Amino acid sequence: MRKKLAVVPEKCSGCRLCELACAVHRQKVNNPKKARIRVTTVYPHPVVRMPVVCNQCGDPKCAAACPTNAIYSKDGIVQINEEECISCHACVDACPFGAMYVHSEIDIPLKCDLCGGDPQCVKMCPTGAIVFLPEHVFGQAHRLNNVLSYAHMKEIEYMEKGERKQLRYADNEPGNELKNQ
Repeated sequence: MRKKLAVVPEKCSGCRLCELACAVHRQKVNNPKKARIRVTTVYPHPVVRMPVVCNQCGDPKCAAACPTNAIYSKDGIVQINEEECISCHACVDACPFGAMYVHSEIDIPLKCDLCGGDPQCVKMCPTGAIVFLPEHVFGQAHRLNNVLSYAHMKEIEYMEKGERKQLRYADNEPGNELKNQ
């Protein structure tokens, strides 16, 4: 059964312990900038913190961009053959998720390989924001996430014929209903 990393952004505190665990485990250094995972924070409001991890794509764009075929998939894990890599970083540019990283002291791009099936970032995450799940549950998780995101919306602003409008959703109180202003 193939497993993948999933991120629950609402649970991320921004502590960056995942980055530290990754750098220590993979590079043997206490330097989060050498991690294969990065926590991205977006400001000002709402503040969103989210670990960015490799999706282990079935048809990896990073592999397609590699001129030496140094990137390959084995048992559902996208990996880099360090002997074949020429450090052109075309794979970094090609990754649609921004999940490949470069560090000036390391020739090979940094990319998650799931720590051989035992991801350290998952073990170290104190809030459970990073989970390691069987691939077949991802559809269920995406559906649930979509439903929850709509359930939490109270209003949406939009433009109609050059005029700013708001669509307000019902609050959780009886008697309120969908109103379009």
